[in-house]
Amino acid sequence: MSGIKVADIAFGRMRAPDLDRAEQFLTDFGLVRSDRTRTALYMRGTDPTHHLYVAELGDPRFVGCAFQAASEEDLHRLARAQGASPVESIDEPGGGKRVRLRDPLGYQIEVVHGIARPEPLPLRRQLLNYGAERRRRAGELMRLAKGPAHVRRIGHMVLMSTDLGRTVQWYRGTLGFLCSDDVYAEREDNLVGSFNRCDRGDDYVDHHVFFCIQGRKNGLNHLSFEVEDIDDVMLGHEHMKRQGYRHAWGIGRHRLGSQVYDYWYDPWDRCHEHWTDTDLLNAAAPGNLARAMIDTASQWGEQAPQEFREHATP
Repeated sequence: MSGIKVADIAFGRMRAPDLDRAEQFLTDFGLVRSDRTRTALYMRGTDPTHHLYVAELGDPRFVGCAFQAASEEDLHRLARAQGASPVESIDEPGGGKRVRLRDPLGYQIEVVHGIARPEPLPLRRQLLNYGAERRRRAGELMRLAKGPAHVRRIGHMVLMSTDLGRTVQWYRGTLGFLCSDDVYAEREDNLVGSFNRCDRGDDYVDHHVFFCIQGRKNGLNHLSFEVEDIDDVMLGHEHMKRQGYRHAWGIGRHRLGSQVYDYWYDPWDRCHEHWTDTDLLNAAAPGNLARAMIDTASQWGEQAPQEFREHATP
């Protein structure tokens, strides 16, 4: 396998039968339209990326995810992998180049490079008075505007697989992921989950960019998006609730990864996460073995509902 080490996750790709409805949900969720064609919608966050979510017109399904290559040379190296496409020019808004592959579940994995990078979207946040820094906002009143959260970027994807070992092995061998936590139930050789991060050497990266769950079916559990801060998690929660969307889980703080989280279903029951404040690791951190339902329990907040734990949309 001619694998590489990808630098980060780039975007998720979905299909939806109604692009207007998809755009409304994503706007309420905190994304901003970057471009739209007759057959596809491209949504961005406040960070300088052209898009972090693509919704194609069609029957509802999860198409796959894209990851950032560190260089165009890495694309050419990856193109030699079994089942990989040649290096292609991307005929979509934002341009760039890519290599396409199929993961063991049949989902399209794109590794991209050179997509346009627009200016970041301005976002002013007030300072917080807390701990030893209780005068950072001295004389200034905190006044938060109601409305959607402010999504910065995409953070990770979570898949359910009927063959956890094979799926995780493919992602590690093809995209260079490192184990952050493998999760077991009852016996240490009975793995039921695996948290994996990008390998960028000494650079610190998110605790996980890919989590895989052993399950009775294959599918997407959720896509995850970083928002500006914990106020954004709370504001986003209230806004989504006011708009009548179906809540999945939260608010709470994970143990593995430590994110403050909140999960919502879109109109086609695909799950999307707001989060802030994750653990950061570099390549020197060893992989850990964690116990299901103990190490995976929330540090605070409600525990995961059964529906969420078993959720997987094709």
